[in-house]
Amino acid sequence: MLRKLTAALASAVLLAGLTACGSSSASDDPDAPLKVAVNPVPHGDILKYVKDDLAGKAGLKLEIVTFSDYQQPNTALKEGQVTANYFQHVPFMEEFEKKSGTKLAFVAPVHLEPLGVYSKKVKSLQAVPQGATVAVPNDPANEGRSLKLLADNGLITLKPDAPTSATERDVASNPKGLKFKPLKAAQLPRSLEDVDLSVINGNYAIEAGLAPNRDALAAEKAEGNPYANGIVTLPEDKDDPRVKKLVQLLQGPEVKKFVEDKYKGSVLIAS
Repeated sequence: MLRKLTAALASAVLLAGLTACGSSSASDDPDAPLKVAVNPVPHGDILKYVKDDLAGKAGLKLEIVTFSDYQQPNTALKEGQVTANYFQHVPFMEEFEKKSGTKLAFVAPVHLEPLGVYSKKVKSLQAVPQGATVAVPNDPANEGRSLKLLADNGLITLKPDAPTSATERDVASNPKGLKFKPLKAAQLPRSLEDVDLSVINGNYAIEAGLAPNRDALAAEKAEGNPYANGIVTLPEDKDDPRVKKLVQLLQGPEVKKFVEDKYKGSVLIAS
């Protein structure tokens, strides 16, 4: 009986050791591919350009993991499925940290996707009717961002102490009696048929064939904008040499030219 217990204990220890080895971070191996979670546009396009045209010469192996929403890239990072993600700005990351209790590290900014106000029913913000319905992103960081854009363009005013995660409760004045309709960010382009205005995130606008610099009734400016999208990791991975190499490539002149040529002002390099 003692020999059986000893053998069972030894097997359990060996299995635990194998499990631990299998779950170790890919950052333990500097030659392993760097797995990065992205949204398809423009993040996936930009990263694919880096992978196809720049990474090999820099000695970096990249594996791109694509998600179509704003929740799964951080979940994949939290669960260790990827070492980095590239889809979010600092205010969004901070909201995720509050809700999840997970600490993340914003390593470096890369680009800005200007938030825009779009409509199929009015030609200008001056023509917005009384009681108009406005679709806005339903995540706290981008809802507050959309309200700030509306305030910057005179449709509403916000309370002086309104946070970056402002909601309708932080609206100080609403002279046109706008009705706000929070939706998932990915649904906003489709909402254009049903609402008077829709405040759409740049990546989903581009996917829908909209260009902030051409089609938006109002769009964010790049100067002093805190919403640059960048590379995010867990704190223990922020100094991973592969992550640093990726940041160097993303902030280099080749990517700048690629973004300018492909997106023609609909995506802006972070300054």
